[in-house]
Amino acid sequence: MREEELLRERLKRYCATQTAAFHMPGHKRQMDFEILRDFPNPFSIDITEIDGFDNLHHPEGILKASMEWAAGVYGADHTYYLVNGSSCGILSAIGAVMHPGETILVSRNCHKSVYHGLILNSLKPEYVYPQIIGHLGIQGGITPEDVEKKLREHPQIRGVLIVSPTYDGVVSDIRAIAEAVHAHDIPLIVDEAHGAHFPFGAGHFPVSALQCGADLVIQSLHKTLPSLTQTALLHMQGNRVSRRRLEQCLQMYQSSSPSYVFMAAIEQCIFDMEQHGRQYMEKFAQRIFEVRKWLGQLQSLKLLSREEAGRYGIFDVDESKLVISCQNQMTGEELNECLRRDFAIEMEMCGADYAVAILTFLDSEEHLKRLTEALLAIDRELERNKAGNCAASQIPKGKICMTPAEAANAPLERVCLEESAGRISGEFIYLYPPGIPIITPGERMNREIIGQVLKDRELGLPVQGLEDRKTEHLLVVKEKQSSLEDRNDLE
Repeated sequence: MREEELLRERLKRYCATQTAAFHMPGHKRQMDFEILRDFPNPFSIDITEIDGFDNLHHPEGILKASMEWAAGVYGADHTYYLVNGSSCGILSAIGAVMHPGETILVSRNCHKSVYHGLILNSLKPEYVYPQIIGHLGIQGGITPEDVEKKLREHPQIRGVLIVSPTYDGVVSDIRAIAEAVHAHDIPLIVDEAHGAHFPFGAGHFPVSALQCGADLVIQSLHKTLPSLTQTALLHMQGNRVSRRRLEQCLQMYQSSSPSYVFMAAIEQCIFDMEQHGRQYMEKFAQRIFEVRKWLGQLQSLKLLSREEAGRYGIFDVDESKLVISCQNQMTGEELNECLRRDFAIEMEMCGADYAVAILTFLDSEEHLKRLTEALLAIDRELERNKAGNCAASQIPKGKICMTPAEAANAPLERVCLEESAGRISGEFIYLYPPGIPIITPGERMNREIIGQVLKDRELGLPVQGLEDRKTEHLLVVKEKQSSLEDRNDLE
């Protein structure tokens, strides 16, 4: 490999461009911002568990005091620093709450790490599905009524895991969901990875799941706040979850060599937000208002906004996520590419008919202006009200025939994806980002699922999870000749 081909060199070249970053991490590489400017060179503070610096997996000194202080900032009983991202927090939460073979209720729009937790703990899933915002082509929220219905129908459920906010900023009614779950004397886990900024934006942003009564809450600092990628928090409150089991799981799912650079970044981020967070978020909320006011001129492109609250299972919307629906002769990938090519704007992700920009308080005025002007310019070029490529983000429902763990560990064989209807999937298929499975191991393939995957592939969306990177073949569970009934049950 030549030196100019090194990842380091490619990163240097990219960061030297004038590309506007509307993606995570939340610090947006704004090196003039005080908290970033004053952070030491990472190599200069990269140490191990030497005398006086404690041990994350057996905290007794400086790290114990730091995490106790952080818990006070957030109003948690206990807060844990995560150096392996929210994913390790989700895996630890599932492991602490559930025992092998038990049933867990999961919102079907959860991140792939949740499904990894189902496999690792040999759990039986029951799914509650989000409602659909048809005119925008995206998923809505989870209703308390749907959660309560599932709990009544499946009294064997021993834990509930909900994602709120979603990747698109949709917030479910966590307070009401927590009340429903706790009425059955079981704990609620909330994946709040995209809501780490909520606690500091009272009155302008949705209320954190921790304040709404969730037992375990996982937040990614790096997604929306000035911290390094991989840094996250796990908050615990109440006595429905064993603290011993939780800490045991954290030791299993986190590196045995936790980065002091990451831990310093976590602590500095929380310290800065404790000191100045409300001021930052006040100004940020005003910026969002101004951006959305200008984008109110859009004619063809549409934005998800708080006006949708009260419908589609939506309790609130985090308006720092700009979800731009483009159902007028343009796919999400085409919008994404147009912004990148013509305006030097890099978005967070795109779906079939929409793209998502993550705004944080570190976005510059110049970049916000560029994004606003770019969207208005693109909008002017679109033919208003012309039928487009609308593909409502309904998650296809595959019949659960095996647990994810049973299917993932069963003998598998490769079949043509287009001919896989009726077979039990042995692997995941998802778009990444956001990492929400279209099919999970143990679910039976049907024509709707196959059609969804083929359409996503045709639209150039990032279909992942399959061993076959070309998305032409699928690993399925080896089985005897399926019954005619099974083969006919494909719709």
